[in-house]
Amino acid sequence: MATGFVAAVLASDATAVATGAVLGALSRYEIGKKATQTIAADPKRWGHLTGWHTAGINVVGSFFLGGIMSASSASASNPINDRRKLLWGVGFCGSFTTFSTFSVDVMTMLGKGQATRAFSYVLANNVGGICAAFAGHMMARRIIKGLATK
Repeated sequence: MATGFVAAVLASDATAVATGAVLGALSRYEIGKKATQTIAADPKRWGHLTGWHTAGINVVGSFFLGGIMSASSASASNPINDRRKLLWGVGFCGSFTTFSTFSVDVMTMLGKGQATRAFSYVLANNVGGICAAFAGHMMARRIIKGLATK
């Protein structure tokens, strides 16, 4: 019986994460689509904002996750339950933006007085992310070029 109970709890947790992930991914997609359409409809007016919707999504996701983490803490007067934390924090924010988790990690380090660790974490994530994106770009170009010559 305990095994069935554990399986049911795990399945419910996975369902909460998956549901939140679908909602987060669709929200990000729709915002990006609307931003692209708005810019394309009037590029002289909105063209300078190309790509900035992503920064907005990242900031909003960070705001949401910070609120969720605060509301789910033991010191909150009306904490949200674990399942809602999985749905909105892990699922929604995780697929809406992974930057939100990064932001909360930095906030937590700074809150613990770990400024050097937080700075290193910011530097590693940003420089590492940009370098990884560049490396992935270059690798894909080489693979595509290699396939084109065959």
